[in-house]
Amino acid sequence: MATTATPARSATVTRTTKETSIEVTLDLDGSGRADIVTPVPFLSHMVEQIARHGLVDLSVRATGDIEIDAHHTTEDLAFVLGQAVGRALGDKAQIARYGWATLPMDEARATCAIDLCGRQYFVWEVPLPKAKIGSWDVELAEVFFEAFARGAACNLHVTLHAGTNLHHIVEICFKALAKALMAAVRIEPRSLGVPSTKGSLIE
Repeated sequence: MATTATPARSATVTRTTKETSIEVTLDLDGSGRADIVTPVPFLSHMVEQIARHGLVDLSVRATGDIEIDAHHTTEDLAFVLGQAVGRALGDKAQIARYGWATLPMDEARATCAIDLCGRQYFVWEVPLPKAKIGSWDVELAEVFFEAFARGAACNLHVTLHAGTNLHHIVEICFKALAKALMAAVRIEPRSLGVPSTKGSLIE
C-alpha cells in the first residue's frame, strides 16, 4: 500500500490485492468535483454523491472481481476511501471532529452521525431486503459504510427513519454521510489544537 499526503488536506491511497485494485485521491477542501471509475455503475453513482454533497474533490479508479460479485470492490473501495480521509486529516488539529445530518429524499429520510475519534465503531439501523439496484446487491450498502468506518477509524452511525424506494433509501444514506463528513472535517478556528482531552485523535 502506498500513501501520500500534503498539508493541503489531500491524500492519495492505493491498495492492490488479488481481488481488487483501488486508487483514491481526495481533497477535503474541494468543491465537489468527482471523477469516479468503477466497474459497478450504481456504486460509482453513490460515491459521486459523497464528492458532490460533501464538497470533496474525489478521483477513484477501481477494478475488481465483479465476475464473482461486487462485494470485494465495494468493500475495498470504501476502506481505501476511509483511509484517504484519515491521511488527509493528518493530526486532526482544529477539526470539528463531530458531524451529523438528517436528510430527506422524497419518501425516504436518514440520519448519519460521525465522530472522527480514531476508533472504529459502526452502527447500522437501516433494514434492507435482499434485492438488487442495477447489478449491485442492496446489502452491500452496509458493507460500504462499515468498511469506510474501519478505514477512517471513526465512529459511524446510520439510521433510516422512513422510506420504501430502495434507490432513495440507499442514496439518502450516502448523501447524509457526505454532509456529516463535511461537517466533521470542517476547520474550527477557535479550537486550540486537537479536539480531545487526551490530546490525540490517532490510535
